[in-house]
Amino acid sequence: MRVVIALGGNALLKRGEAMTAGVQRQNIKIAAEAIAPLVAEHQVVITHGNGPQVGLLALQGAAYKPDEAYPLDVLGAETEGMIGYMLEQELGNLLPFEVPLATLLTMVEVDGADPGFQNPTKFVGPVYEADAAAKIHQEKGWIFKQDGNKWRRVVPSPVPKRIFEIRPIRWLLDKGTVMICAGGGGIPTMYERGADRKLGGVEAVIDKDLCSELLARELEADLFIMATDAEAVYTDWGTADQKAIFKTPPDDLSAYSFPAGSMGPKVEAACHFAKTTGHSAAIGALADIPAIVRAERGTIINSSFPEMTWHGV
Repeated sequence: MRVVIALGGNALLKRGEAMTAGVQRQNIKIAAEAIAPLVAEHQVVITHGNGPQVGLLALQGAAYKPDEAYPLDVLGAETEGMIGYMLEQELGNLLPFEVPLATLLTMVEVDGADPGFQNPTKFVGPVYEADAAAKIHQEKGWIFKQDGNKWRRVVPSPVPKRIFEIRPIRWLLDKGTVMICAGGGGIPTMYERGADRKLGGVEAVIDKDLCSELLARELEADLFIMATDAEAVYTDWGTADQKAIFKTPPDDLSAYSFPAGSMGPKVEAACHFAKTTGHSAAIGALADIPAIVRAERGTIINSSFPEMTWHGV
């Protein structure tokens, strides 16, 4: 099968963990150990989130004057290189030497009129207490929204329209390369109005799951997996009635409401992929990736399923 695996930024750097290279390296090693066994039997494409990482780089950029700080599109490119490098190295330590790996910086086109620019929703960076978030808002003008019982910075998250490097991604994949691409939802770009095909960067972070879904469709993937820090999609999450969904048709899953800043985009992306391609999408834990491929763990979404079922039922 051709399998696209989207690694969540919070799966690679868990909530509350120190945002250090060592911690991230250890989490990426866990991801590599879950993915490496698939390479012998399947074509593998890996994407990843970058919310914690791009937020950290933005904080480091606070040392610059406001007009000297690097914009979010450049920071997104930096995270693609950083995370791709670690993934390549950890996978390479597990795979036969002759298996080629490649990380491709991936530019993605967005629409300047996208409503996402008016309503920032994409969480980036670390979590803060309310008073610390309020202080940073006053100092930098950053917008914060509540994330659980903490606060995090939010930035615009426009919908991805086109993946510019889709042809070289296909070429490398057809040559047996394990591809790492479209990291962090890709580098947000758009053509300047009135200009003759002049492409520029955009101050935004594209949702990784929506971009990965577009990538999976354009690559005609057989399976699209979104790995996160949750074992499955739950109904009534956080209550005594919560249940882990096992298998479901997309329409049944779409009937439920999920948080816009976390599980919502994953469910939206999974349902769209399953509906438009007829293939399966899945959401589950990073360590469970091999079992998800076998349709034994996680939440599996496919239009052929007659009804929603639950784990342990």
